[in-house]
Amino acid sequence: MTNVSDVLIIGGGIAGLRAALTASKFANVTVLTKGKIGETATEKAQGGIAAAIDKISDSTEFHFQDTIAAGAGLCDEKAVRILVNEGVERVRELIELGAEFDRAETEAGGYALALEGAHKRRRILHAGDQTGLEIEKTLAAQVMKGGKIKVFTQVLGIDIIINNGKCIGARALDLKTNKIEDFFANAVILTTGGFCQVYLHTTNPILATGDGVLMAYRSGAEVQDMEFVQFHPTSLVQFKEFEDIVALPQFLISEAVRGEGGLLLNNKSERFISELLPRDIVARAIFNEMKKTGSDHVFLQLSQIGADKIKKRFPGIYKTCLDRGLDITKDNIPVAPAAHYAMGGIKTDVDGKTNIDGLYAAGECSSLGVHGANRLASNSLLDGLVFGHRAAEASKAHLGGIIKLAALPEITVKEMIKPVELQRFKLIVKSNMWQEVGIERNEEGLNAAMVRFQNIEKHMAKDVHVKDEVEIKNLVQIALLVSTAAKDRKESRGAHFRSDHPETDDKECKKHLVYKVSL
Repeated sequence: MTNVSDVLIIGGGIAGLRAALTASKFANVTVLTKGKIGETATEKAQGGIAAAIDKISDSTEFHFQDTIAAGAGLCDEKAVRILVNEGVERVRELIELGAEFDRAETEAGGYALALEGAHKRRRILHAGDQTGLEIEKTLAAQVMKGGKIKVFTQVLGIDIIINNGKCIGARALDLKTNKIEDFFANAVILTTGGFCQVYLHTTNPILATGDGVLMAYRSGAEVQDMEFVQFHPTSLVQFKEFEDIVALPQFLISEAVRGEGGLLLNNKSERFISELLPRDIVARAIFNEMKKTGSDHVFLQLSQIGADKIKKRFPGIYKTCLDRGLDITKDNIPVAPAAHYAMGGIKTDVDGKTNIDGLYAAGECSSLGVHGANRLASNSLLDGLVFGHRAAEASKAHLGGIIKLAALPEITVKEMIKPVELQRFKLIVKSNMWQEVGIERNEEGLNAAMVRFQNIEKHMAKDVHVKDEVEIKNLVQIALLVSTAAKDRKESRGAHFRSDHPETDDKECKKHLVYKVSL
């Protein structure tokens, strides 16, 4: 089957859905989603969306300053200005579309704005602790309304189609029929999310294997900031046994919990860090405390918040922990860091443009310097909302032209590597990324990990079309990009910490590391 549209969007999270709604006002739009509608990192976002909507106690300038400070010297100021200024309008549009955020229990009313790490003002809008789900449902309902936008679910993007240097579509695997399909368009917007499934411990959904980043990279697109992976300080740890931790999904304990007064304690019930410092600092403090005490976790204490408030403000966290044997109104939560968000990805400008004509990217798969070396809490949903919209607007420039359909060879989907080998490769990649390319790195460990990744890459065929093989090939290539960038950045900055180069070097290293494949 061949599908032709004006704008092709690959990815169904907040950036993709916002882009689809914007583009549908002037173009016919096709959306491909790897899972079902709603199966994205957006859905899992608990804390909220940051926007300076309170003009009395907050401002976009304050939001700008907090974002720049968290980014550790690598934020693009133009991108941040756009984020905080246009973000207010995009959030108001979201509310007009039907998104319901929690209201303050005061006579004045207004929204109940939360505080999170490195924010100096309360500016986080939330819907309990399921804000992402509320936003996803709101946008998805609009996308499905009226039948203007074609949505193909359970379709995995594999390759970008390039004709005479211009992106004209994508090849994809229909996971329902196990057939390769071609989707042609005047403009393609990648909104495929991040790649933190490359790590052994991650809060990301299982779909987050970096597919869009690698589709673009293999086609000649530039990627940047791949060394900057944010580790969320507090994911739930249920069992001490290593095997049991791996078997369970990593459940995130929102930063908003600390914003409401949650305390971090070591195994002697002592506080060891200020809870609302930037995420990179808190995550490393927990990591070092665990090393010092020989434990696999620290504790997050919520009881001082009050049982009624906990149940009302964090119903999802309360229920999930209760299902796992913890009553967080009185029990401390065992927590440890987990890979959470990729600041690096496909290099774009503030309109989502890549270095390939007709190819755009937005959301977590993109990298335009808006988050710098360390993303400010609750800026990720805002990023998808603002830059998904801008990428769609920019795609107008490609409308009206005649798409020259490329003559592509037929492909038979067939297994190249046995499943048991794929699982072995996956475990090697994820465990080495966690051990050697995780919260703390050094050159010896990075070199050792890269050798292992390169050995696995040798076993992978150049062209793979089976879902598991595509994902593992992507994870291996992501692992090599992240470890290469981590090795090349010989300093510590934001989420990137080198134990052999612990200082920040603004004179030599205050720049973005950009990589491009030689075609």
